[in-house]
Amino acid sequence: MDKSLDLTCIACPLGCRIKLKVKGKKILNLEGNQCRRGEDYAQAEFTNPLRMLTTTVQIKGAHLPLLPIRTSTPLPKGMLDPALNLLAKKRVKAPVKMGDIIIKNILGSKVDIVATRDLRLKTQD
Repeated sequence: MDKSLDLTCIACPLGCRIKLKVKGKKILNLEGNQCRRGEDYAQAEFTNPLRMLTTTVQIKGAHLPLLPIRTSTPLPKGMLDPALNLLAKKRVKAPVKMGDIIIKNILGSKVDIVATRDLRLKTQD
């Protein structure tokens, strides 16, 4: 059975509305893209959608309670919820430098979780 999917391309500033006609895991027709990047984006989004994950984890001993983090590269979309569940339980100890790896190879994905800011130790006033 043929199925239609509508995507908004994010590969360039044009934001083309792309229509895909698919059957199973095969793209039968793709239209609406105004550049090659749109075609590549639509194929990747249909076959293996990836997303950057940006969130926070708790940090102990810092002057702030939360450490902002992100993935080093996009993570498969199906791994977002399991990764968020794991990160919700994660506790980090200060000090942390921007770029420090918080979790290496999260869920066996070959994607690292990295700190996106420095957080120093809380000082006694």
